[in-house]
Amino acid sequence: MDERFCKVGDVELCYEPFGDPDRPAVLLVMGLGTQMLGWHADFCAELADRGFYVIRYDNRDVGHSTHLSDRPAPKPLEIVTRRIKQPAYLLKDMAEDGMGLLDELGIESAHVVGASMGGMIAQTMAADHPDKVLSLVSIMSSTGSRWSGQPAPKVLPLFLQKPASGRDAYIERIVKLFKLIGSPAFERDDDELRELAGVSWDRGVDEAGFARQLGAVIASGHRAADLKRIQVPTLVIHGKSDRLIRPSGGRATARAIPNARLELVEGMGHDLPRGVWPRILDGIEQNAARAAKPVAQPAA
Repeated sequence: MDERFCKVGDVELCYEPFGDPDRPAVLLVMGLGTQMLGWHADFCAELADRGFYVIRYDNRDVGHSTHLSDRPAPKPLEIVTRRIKQPAYLLKDMAEDGMGLLDELGIESAHVVGASMGGMIAQTMAADHPDKVLSLVSIMSSTGSRWSGQPAPKVLPLFLQKPASGRDAYIERIVKLFKLIGSPAFERDDDELRELAGVSWDRGVDEAGFARQLGAVIASGHRAADLKRIQVPTLVIHGKSDRLIRPSGGRATARAIPNARLELVEGMGHDLPRGVWPRILDGIEQNAARAAKPVAQPAA
């Protein structure tokens, strides 16, 4: 890995670039409690080969970015009742991290792609920074509504589990998790998954950081009104078999964002298996191309 570090406000972000920095930039934003490794290095390299300068990074509170251990983590009851008394930060703060990273790297604007919570962060970037976000791809995400995109009941206990007791236990928990929420129609390489989980453990797994991020999602509430401000070309991708953020979350996102395109993928769950990469890569590339086209002006 070519890990690099950048100070953005009060946090230091760990990031890794792929490709030619003179190409159009794509910022990849990962989901809840997941390190930038969730964007597989091979995926990033393939995207770079399509003519982009690709940047993946650890959000605050995961991996090698700053962990805000001095700030409170919500208690389980707060999470269950969706009443976070003292959120450590909000999705807007996490969005500012990513935008700040671009600033520090001297990148004026970028195409932004987010998965799960990363999709929520990417949506917030596009709504709040129309001058810096060229296009948006929101994958397996939602608007934050309590009436759409909610997890299937059998998934809920995952959020209340006790911390893994060690590296091996953590790895097996991840394998078990993706058997539950992963894509039933696409092949999953459990050996590769175990390897990535082990690297994540070695880089630093933070249960309190996970809780602070979850608190940010809950405390940020329903964001549909903000999403209506998004004017950039937007593609919403969602798996029809997603049990963690059910497909209604993707549909609600596409409805909220003006002129957004919705692509529902048969047999895709809440993960990014190699079998679905070509469809996602095509979507990112085609959506970015839409941003490069001039907007037609109404006839006088």
